[in-house]
Amino acid sequence: MDSTAQQKATMIGGDNLELSFKDLSLDAGAVGEDSSKILKWNLPLKELYKLACSFYKEKSGKAIHLSYEDNLKLVAFTQQAAHGPLDLSKAPPLGMFDVIGKDRRIAWQQLGTITKLQAMEGFIDLLDRLCPLFKPYVEAIKKDREEKARRAEQEEIQRTEALAAERERQEELARLESEKNREELHRRQLQDALNQQTYHQFKEYAEIQFPGNPEQQAVLIRQLQNEHYHQYMQQLQAQVATNLARLKSLSDGEEDDTPTAVVCENGAAGAIEPAAANEFANANNAKENSQFEFKEQCDSDNDSGDYAVISPANMWTKPDIKLFKQEVMAGKGDGVIRVNHGDTVTVKVPTHEGGSCLFWEFATDSYDIGFGVYFEWGKPPTTEVSVHISESDEDDDTIEEDDEVICAEDLECGQVQSSQMSTAGSALGSRNPISIIIPIYRRECHQEVYAGSHTYPGEGTYLLKFDNSYSLWRPKTLYYKVFYTR
Repeated sequence: MDSTAQQKATMIGGDNLELSFKDLSLDAGAVGEDSSKILKWNLPLKELYKLACSFYKEKSGKAIHLSYEDNLKLVAFTQQAAHGPLDLSKAPPLGMFDVIGKDRRIAWQQLGTITKLQAMEGFIDLLDRLCPLFKPYVEAIKKDREEKARRAEQEEIQRTEALAAERERQEELARLESEKNREELHRRQLQDALNQQTYHQFKEYAEIQFPGNPEQQAVLIRQLQNEHYHQYMQQLQAQVATNLARLKSLSDGEEDDTPTAVVCENGAAGAIEPAAANEFANANNAKENSQFEFKEQCDSDNDSGDYAVISPANMWTKPDIKLFKQEVMAGKGDGVIRVNHGDTVTVKVPTHEGGSCLFWEFATDSYDIGFGVYFEWGKPPTTEVSVHISESDEDDDTIEEDDEVICAEDLECGQVQSSQMSTAGSALGSRNPISIIIPIYRRECHQEVYAGSHTYPGEGTYLLKFDNSYSLWRPKTLYYKVFYTR
């Protein structure tokens, strides 16, 4: 090789490979499609060839230093892979002084008629033999692609799981919303049924409270109906809880045939039947459910069957306590009574022939007082309202000490079983039997007006008891009104 050829070899093997890079920049897509089906190093041959070309362009003259002859062979392989065997008739003419071009054509022509795939494989094998860094370079790229594919698969799995969790969450929200709507529909049906049942009764009461004022009457009716609904729900929940407790005790082998007495906030006490647990889900039975029946054995001679059913009373509160006291003191109510410490006042209100429901309202000054409602069966001796004062509830002439009626929960005696209630009044002898509508509880009636109503269970006398027997020192001033509606 002369001096000119040596200079050219030095130039090609050095940092300036412009001619070689130009030749290697040819599109590898010109290679036949069969290369996609041939694997080398677990990679498609076409893809591996592209990696080899990229590595050669980036590293030649930097990480690797090849001789002039090796560069000629590699360039010849790229030309054969891109264009096939050399056809001199189609090749452009070379210049007189283009020594490198002549050497490249000689190297290309020496490849003969090998195919494009063989040329690609020859380029890869030669580059691997000349540069030991090439194969680790390919392995690193393979691992990087595998890691990316693994991450992409994990991300896809996470996206799929997230979508499934979101669908489940949306389905759960839809189910909860559906249940909420269904419960709201049942609640409205139940409340509508209760409102229809009590509308006329509350309307008569509102007309008495606000005569000639339909707007105030409507407001009061809505208030009373809402309070009645909440009281009913509290009764029903207490009833269901008692039934569940009884069923649990029976499942544990504890046989108890005695009904359990339930006392709700409105004071109604009753014997709970197991079938009541199903009433809560059926709004169409609201009319039957609104009255919790309870039975009292009021007479030992089996005469109690005539007085067996008592519906619970309705109770509510009113905030305008000052106005109420002014009305009572002005003579619009029934009166004002001083209840001394240790005393019990009983207001006897006979049922009226033209009436169907009794209403009462009361309040006190400064301190609370016990209040309860009893009902004495039998034709009343008079139609007048009367007031009786005794030093204690047991000394009251309507319920003597020997004729005590056992209540569900009194101020002094605490809770008792309904089996005791069922025998209440058995010692009354010849006296009229007495049923407890509302047991005596202390009421915060010095803060707001307490009001209530009860539908006539039959002919008899209501006993409204205001109990101050628990107070050792303080007398109470009582303001009250009672009236009936037709």
